[in-house]
Amino acid sequence: MEADLIPDQTAVMQNLVMVALISVPAMLLIKPFFDLAAQNKKFKKGAELVEQSPQEKEFKELAQEVLKEEHPHSVGEIFIHQMIETIEYVLGTVSNTASYLRLWALSLAHSQLAKVFFDYTVGVSLNSANYIALFLAFYVFMGVSFGVLMCMDLMEAFLHDLRLHWVEFQNKFYKGEGYLFRPYSFHKMFE
Repeated sequence: MEADLIPDQTAVMQNLVMVALISVPAMLLIKPFFDLAAQNKKFKKGAELVEQSPQEKEFKELAQEVLKEEHPHSVGEIFIHQMIETIEYVLGTVSNTASYLRLWALSLAHSQLAKVFFDYTVGVSLNSANYIALFLAFYVFMGVSFGVLMCMDLMEAFLHDLRLHWVEFQNKFYKGEGYLFRPYSFHKMFE
């Protein structure tokens, strides 16, 4: 197709949609088993530390307290938690897509609005055959187009950029889990 930006764009788009559709059941059904294995490994390692250090009484008591506080979750709890995360992910993806569709709709509305401005300023003057009116109508059209369309587009782009940063971008890195927020790489250094 002539409008394609890349070769075989339709096939690439269809493959990406299939990957997105397959990833939802994978998140829902496969990821909980990885979480369960990681949890078991963590508690097994904690239990081994408790067993290996009988001479350090304080360390042993501290490790036992940590193991008591962070009790292992059951398989059902892990699946329910993953179901909630999957639903949040799908809703977020739909929300982000709708956000871009809103921008597309606004750009279509702006083109129609520009046509109306043109028809009622320059178009009317063209029909009257009055060159002075046409000269003035052109500047009125330019002023209205700049004032309404360009400034509105600027405000729209600014607000959408804020939304992308604070709503869509931040939810990729922040989860309210009760500890102080730190960027991902720094957070892993302190665990």
